[in-house]
Amino acid sequence: ILGGINLQQLDRLRITIKISRTDTQNPLHSIRHTLDLYHSDYLEKFINKAAEQLETGTTVLKRTIAELTDQIEKYRLGKLESLKEQKPKERQLTSGGYKKAVSYLGQPNLMARTNEDIGRTGMIGEVDNRLLMYLVFTSRLREQPLHIISLGASGTGKTYLQEKVSELIPEHHKLEITILSENAFYYFGQQELKNKLVLIEDMDGAENVLYPLRELQSKKRISKTIPIKDSKGNLKTITLKVEGPICLAGTTTKEKLYEDNANRSLLIYLDSSKQHKEHIMNYQRKLSAGKIATKQEKQLIEFFKDMQTILKPVKVRNPFAEYLVIPEHVFKPLRTNSHYLAFIETITFYHQYQRELETDLSTGERYIETTLEDIEWANKLLKDILLAKADELPRAVRDFLERLKRWMHSNGKEIFYSKEIREEFRITSSSCNRYILELLRNNYIKITGGNKYRQGFEYQVVKLNEYKELKQNIKTALDEALENIKKQCLSIPTVSQNRNGILKLNGASALSAVSQ
Repeated sequence: ILGGINLQQLDRLRITIKISRTDTQNPLHSIRHTLDLYHSDYLEKFINKAAEQLETGTTVLKRTIAELTDQIEKYRLGKLESLKEQKPKERQLTSGGYKKAVSYLGQPNLMARTNEDIGRTGMIGEVDNRLLMYLVFTSRLREQPLHIISLGASGTGKTYLQEKVSELIPEHHKLEITILSENAFYYFGQQELKNKLVLIEDMDGAENVLYPLRELQSKKRISKTIPIKDSKGNLKTITLKVEGPICLAGTTTKEKLYEDNANRSLLIYLDSSKQHKEHIMNYQRKLSAGKIATKQEKQLIEFFKDMQTILKPVKVRNPFAEYLVIPEHVFKPLRTNSHYLAFIETITFYHQYQRELETDLSTGERYIETTLEDIEWANKLLKDILLAKADELPRAVRDFLERLKRWMHSNGKEIFYSKEIREEFRITSSSCNRYILELLRNNYIKITGGNKYRQGFEYQVVKLNEYKELKQNIKTALDEALENIKKQCLSIPTVSQNRNGILKLNGASALSAVSQ
């Protein structure tokens, strides 16, 4: 066989073959030909032609080619099996492991304890972002999963955060992607991606797969019709279908490039402060010095996987949903409102071992209910995300502007030049010019003098307190909605029925239970 064997197209066995007689040195008793061993008509013609040239019987050739076909098929199947990645087995819990996981999920202060223990797995800093990301990853088990994109400059730890938090998810529940072609997504098994966490290490290098990912996020399924040849060589079409939903997580440095994907996701910005970097480097030094209990960290990571394994796809209802209002300053409120409500439900979902399973008597549906504490945690974790969605400036430009304001205030300045800012902040000329151009375009600064020669233009900040006011407006809107719910609970007690058919009082008594 010349040129090897194709391992991709299993519906054909096309090879380049050389057949020679071993009992003679005559060069005419040798033939080379490319053929498909699965195409019987062409194969029969080749056998007749080869038998004539080799001066041998067709029966011998038929038997030889049949034996060769069997050997090639066995070789190809063996190669495919060896190349096939071993799928991670479903996680099995011991009786003791199951009881320990249930006990952990059933104890009070679950959110605070979870966040603290994530920090004990080796995840340094990013206190709010790590818990938020963990909850988003947990939402993969729900019918409407959330998605998350980490944004930040190169070297800010985007991949580090995603990797550390994804370590807490069982292997058979996640798919990690570094390089994947667009068509590859259509060749997964129909149920292979269902309720999976899909991790993209760098979205900047995976632009070709963004379209099928968006479809899996929105429509929760993708399909593609392709032509194939049947055994007789006739073309026919088949439809490849892959079902979701999926939970998508990715990292990128380009905030505006992936706007279509960003609109479907929660966007988090990483801590780029010197203090945070120093904390990570201190941990690295201790790890190198052997002063980190890595065995305990690994045990805790395995325990988190156990907890994730016992979470069940239970329905969630939020009795306070009609009173929740997102801040009016937020851009694209429809999707933001959907994300906000889904995140609250995810927190409730994570508390499933602490909530009584209710029954809707009219439909028979079993569900658990959201509490005020769930909403308070959602407000705490999402306030920065809602703030970013209400800010017309990209995060990098916003950080530059706020740093500029602090610098001007501490130095008693009312005007500034790009050159002095570039030198003071130690940023490149291109970045500084890009930030200033964006601020000029949105009227956050204005030119008050100078020219592009010599010292350059003279700039002045126009809006000094707008960001503080925006922060306060976001906080006030969330607080007012929560206070309104508490007033409604206190003033309008209602009655519902639990799973045992016993009437129970909601409202004042429920509010008291939550606060306790």
